[in-house]
Amino acid sequence: MRSDAVKTGTQQAPHRSLFNALGMTKEEMDRPLVGIVSSYNEIVPGHMNLDKITQAVKLGVAMAGGTPVMFPAIAVCDGIAMGHVGMKYSLVTRDLIADSTEAMAMAHQFDALVMIPNCDKNVPGLLMAAARLNVPTVFVSGGPMLAGHLNGHKTSLSSMFEAVGAYAAGKLDEDGLTECEMKTCPTCGSCSGMYTANSMNCLTEVLGMGLKGNGTIPAVYSERIRLAKHAGMQVMEMYRKNIRPRDIMTKEAILNALTVDMALGCSTNSMLHLPAIAHEIGMDFDISFANEISAKTPNLCHLAPAGPTYMEDLNEAGGVYAVMNELNKKGLLHTECMTVTGKTVGENIKDCANLNPEVIRPIDNPYSQTGGLAVLKGNLAPDGGVVKRSAVVEEMMVHEGPARVFDCEEDAIAAIKGGKIVEGDVVVIRYEGPKGGPGMREMLNPTSAIAGMGLGSSVALITDGRFSGASRGASIGHVSPEAAVGGPIALVEEGDIISINIPELKLEIKVSDEEMQARKAKWQPRKPKVTTGYLARYAAMVTSGNRGAILEVPKAK
Repeated sequence: MRSDAVKTGTQQAPHRSLFNALGMTKEEMDRPLVGIVSSYNEIVPGHMNLDKITQAVKLGVAMAGGTPVMFPAIAVCDGIAMGHVGMKYSLVTRDLIADSTEAMAMAHQFDALVMIPNCDKNVPGLLMAAARLNVPTVFVSGGPMLAGHLNGHKTSLSSMFEAVGAYAAGKLDEDGLTECEMKTCPTCGSCSGMYTANSMNCLTEVLGMGLKGNGTIPAVYSERIRLAKHAGMQVMEMYRKNIRPRDIMTKEAILNALTVDMALGCSTNSMLHLPAIAHEIGMDFDISFANEISAKTPNLCHLAPAGPTYMEDLNEAGGVYAVMNELNKKGLLHTECMTVTGKTVGENIKDCANLNPEVIRPIDNPYSQTGGLAVLKGNLAPDGGVVKRSAVVEEMMVHEGPARVFDCEEDAIAAIKGGKIVEGDVVVIRYEGPKGGPGMREMLNPTSAIAGMGLGSSVALITDGRFSGASRGASIGHVSPEAAVGGPIALVEEGDIISINIPELKLEIKVSDEEMQARKAKWQPRKPKVTTGYLARYAAMVTSGNRGAILEVPKAK
């Protein structure tokens, strides 16, 4: 056992004395030590139930012959962090989570791990840690929130942000806003649409790192507790068979995840997290993979914010495995990939029926023949920008309009809510990328304000920052190279004509090469917004969005 390094032999007598101090018996020390990485806290609604999930996992591990030992991982609530300095601390926690989990697991020599995440950054952060550590590992999330109910319709967090825009536009009064506030988020769990948290929990199933239902069983269902117990049991089976994360998270598994991402219509943030996970297994992930896979992968689901269905509906329709089985009818998946079940993807999804063709479109009747995400390139984004194509209205698939340029999110929001943005405009928000932010803030507030004010079908938004999974419309993020390193987005001037052509995968500025070169020659780097603490260190090491905003040690000059 790996844990023998801290439990066995004369030299380990001091170590055992500390286990004794924990109240651990010899019988417990004789078993494999299983680290239970719990993201439980009392500030994130998606995490407030993780204490129950953790206890269920520990019971499952113990029933199957292991000794469970819990340690924590942090998590930020993106909704609470939205629209202020706190959002600078969201994406950056992904690497803190991976690093701290690696440190705890290596320092204490666990034989296996069960990861218990739920929200946006701690799912990919723990997947990155699992790939690094490569000890038998199973994931079990806290599960999605149930949808809210308002005026006879289901609703979710994106509707709440858009209600703020409607209030600013005089389309909703204060009582209406308060009613939305009280009814939108009715239970614990990750927010109820196909936002980033649920996207990544679903893709954890696809990657083979979570059991069936991990992405979709609602947080408040007792079935989630049973799933957690089975996850604890399953990690012991993996330990006995020596099935490890890098046996599961292969290049083919990453491509499966990208394929199902296209069918589900996942958050654009998956195009930051999948490259980062791929990096941990040594795979060079070019975001242009997305277009190759999208071209042959139909979009089968329109969950909120793209449509009127929610995670509970996807669960009842058969869940992620039912979507995968639809895709497999056209041979779009690598079915030979190993999973935490000890079986292949093909064995897992066999006979998983689509129980509701209104929620999961059959493969021969998709919403579109192409996938939910697209990578656009052109002279404004030489290294690419990402758009959630499945959440763009038809009239904005091709758009041309004047640039309205803002050097931070706050200035853009003030202009939108102040009525200074009009039909046809292209809002450009820059210096919000991984380095420039620093931290690559989500732009849910401006996209929601645009939608709430009735401009969602006539105004586009382009940024070197990123979008929430709750964003919809012609919202193009991750524009690379970012403004902070002198990318073309830094050279855009007020009134420049910007051309967006999503079907042709193009993002261009109608300015001559000579003029752009002249602007580049005059451009000067901005003084860093943050010069101390973790954000300063992050800004010094982070790469562009097209590479997944991974951290690299700066090369010596």
